[in-house]
Formats: sequence, structure tokens, C-alpha cells
Amino acid sequence: MRAQVKKGSAVKEFLTAERCFIAEIANDPDDEQVSIARARVKPGIATARHRVRGTAERYLIVAGRGRVEVEGLEPAEVTVGDVVRIPAQCAQRIINTGDTDLIFYCVCSPRFRQDNYETLE
Repeated sequence: MRAQVKKGSAVKEFLTAERCFIAEIANDPDDEQVSIARARVKPGIATARHRVRGTAERYLIVAGRGRVEVEGLEPAEVTVGDVVRIPAQCAQRIINTGDTDLIFYCVCSPRFRQDNYETLE
């Protein structure tokens, strides 16, 4: 890894098949240990139920509110400042239960790779 500043404003957001918008803030081979993405879920939308093989995730909620469903946990309401820890291979999804966009940062270790994503729908 080398010292670097990644500008979030330079990242383009895109819609995924998972039904959320993603902006890959930091996800590159120069830092294999971690990736960071900003996710945005519109009101009333549930992301696709999925799991990520070999990658643990943490969601840091920064705007809105929702309900997270993670294998092994009871569904839980989440809001600004909450952190959700999701072990590798755990089935998961998040539902925006509010009337504004639900925005959270996904911090993955090791870094997220699309090949490890598995839809469960």
C-alpha cells in the first residue's frame, strides 16, 4: 500500500442489480486488505438477499433509517451512527424503512471482489 488521498467527489455512483446505488470510494489492488464503498438505497427498497464469500463487511449508517437482516441475527432497525458487522458468507439484505435515502458506507476486508458476490434470490 502507498500513501494516497482518494477523492470521493471524483467517484461515479452506479445502480447495481442488488437494487442499490454504489460508489466505489476505494477498491483497488494497491490495498488488498480493505475496500470502501458508499451505498444508497431509495425509500421502500430492499436490497437483494446475498452473501459475499471470503469477505467480511461492516455497514456504517450515515443517513436515513432501515432494517438489516443478517443470517444469525434477529432483524434489527438501524439509523445514523449504527455499525452492522457481517461475517463472510452470511446471508444479508437491508431495507430502507424511511422516507429519505438510506446511505451507508460498506467497509470490506479483504477488499470486495465481484467474483465473491452471490445472489440468493
